[in-house]
Amino acid sequence: MSAPIRFGTEGFRGVIARDFTFATLHRLAEAYGRYLLERGGGLVVVGHDTRFLAGEFARALVAHLSGMGLKVALLKGPVPTPLLSFAVRHLGAVGGAMLTASHNPPQYLGVKFKDATGGPIAQEEAKAIEALVPEEASPKEGPVETLDLREAYYEALARLVDLKALAVFPGTLYHDSMGGAGAGFLKGFFRHVGLEIPVKPLREEPHPLFHGVNPEPIPKNLGVTQAVMSAEASPTFAVATDGDADRVGVVLPGGVFFNPHQVLTTLALYRFRKGLKGRAVKNFAVSWLLDRLGERLGFGVTTTPIGFKWIKEEFLKGDCFIGGEESGGVGYPEHLPERDGILSALFLVESVGATGKDLAEQFKEVEALAGLTHAYDRLDLPLKAPLDLSRLAEPKPLLGMTPVGVDTLDGVKWLYQEAWVLFRASGTEPVLRIYVEATDPGKVQGLLQEARRLVEG
Repeated sequence: MSAPIRFGTEGFRGVIARDFTFATLHRLAEAYGRYLLERGGGLVVVGHDTRFLAGEFARALVAHLSGMGLKVALLKGPVPTPLLSFAVRHLGAVGGAMLTASHNPPQYLGVKFKDATGGPIAQEEAKAIEALVPEEASPKEGPVETLDLREAYYEALARLVDLKALAVFPGTLYHDSMGGAGAGFLKGFFRHVGLEIPVKPLREEPHPLFHGVNPEPIPKNLGVTQAVMSAEASPTFAVATDGDADRVGVVLPGGVFFNPHQVLTTLALYRFRKGLKGRAVKNFAVSWLLDRLGERLGFGVTTTPIGFKWIKEEFLKGDCFIGGEESGGVGYPEHLPERDGILSALFLVESVGATGKDLAEQFKEVEALAGLTHAYDRLDLPLKAPLDLSRLAEPKPLLGMTPVGVDTLDGVKWLYQEAWVLFRASGTEPVLRIYVEATDPGKVQGLLQEARRLVEG
């Protein structure tokens, strides 16, 4: 009997050759094809990143869906997930499938499914597809049509950014693509629009093992970038895109990591001052700085569970100007109901050119407006068995601080006057994540260690 397939965030992920096999892929293809055909069929777009065998799996998926009678286009790749999402919208497709495991370790591969908006499928759609997965599925063979939409994607980005502000950016932009699908896309965009902004690539060569790190743009994986940036001066900065380039990490001169909360709140302030109106949307693990900015500047802030599909649902209501996650995924509703690490990088460059202030200076304005100082870190603990979070339902004093509340929107968040601690199991890996935000780095590290001892005890 075949192992059951259980969907996590946006689709299915698993370890290559153990959980994610060609037999698994054909079962997923059969379910997705049946789901689309039951709703009238149409065009489907498929893409892939740089993971081991991702291209071969993508072609097998295309052939299977095509053999079921669907019209299918395979993007010439590897490509970032946001390009796949753009292609769905651009071509008027009924859906899309991206062969990627995003930021997960190199041994993982998966399929992210997109709906006709280009955004992640909703929870009910994921359940409907999962329910159609058969015990077995024989491979099907149909024609494979390949498309290259890189130039069309660049054109779409060019309509969104301020090219004059980009043109006066006075620094160098480093781009660490971490061996992933974002390689060359920033250089390619500037070439496309005729701007001579110096882009220096790091770990540009596509690499199924991601040059020896997990393709998640967080400090433990960015040693190469931090070493390079240690010798640089403002306003030069580095962006790092994850394996499928829907997330962005930033490293400032001196090798200082500019974390995703700082990225999101800096971009929110910049876009609000540009005149974009509406709500900002954040997930449950994002800084309270954004809430405070909204209070001070007069825009609404909506908090969702973790997973961009929830932010997408808010975008589709039509009154948002930005949405983001603690993991570095930021989306822009005028573009796609999806994250885009390439566009985020361009907006960061634009903000420096337009304001004449480097990213660190812009973030100081965020803190000043919010009336808060910000420090944050995350700890990932491997899980050998599912953790019963109910035993954490009652918040406890930590570092001598008395809890003032608890929030269980997604995981369990303990609230203190000057900090919060979130416990949450990952939806894509056997990992418990502990997130902490406080008013100084010492408190963050102390809270992380006390929370760890409590969990492991």
